[in-house]
Amino acid sequence: MIEALVVLLVYQLIGETLTFTFGLPIPGPVIGMALLLATLALRPTLLAKVKSTGTTLLSHLSLLFVPAGVGVMVHFARLSEEGVAIVAAVVGSTLLTIVAVAATAAWLIGRTDERRASTNANEEAREIR
Repeated sequence: MIEALVVLLVYQLIGETLTFTFGLPIPGPVIGMALLLATLALRPTLLAKVKSTGTTLLSHLSLLFVPAGVGVMVHFARLSEEGVAIVAAVVGSTLLTIVAVAATAAWLIGRTDERRASTNANEEAREIR
């Protein structure tokens, strides 16, 4: 279990180092998880070592929310004063994200349709020749 925990922490450290060194906007643990996934895909034998520790950590994941809950209770007065602004910011940013994703998806679908149309036109032109 210690060996597996060390493996997980080393990948997190690598991710944090890459984020800090290159000023990446992606959190280090996310990069570390992606690198761990790539390693597990290349070396499935490592999965057997890490699986039980990962499962144990995931079973206690709810404990990680305790500090956030304590922070909410400590700053409850401030939250009650600025609650409307916080809710407006959360709802507004959520709506803005939905619109941005929809616009991006529509743009990408349009590009795909254009490529299909041009590919079909090229194939038809070849058939005519």
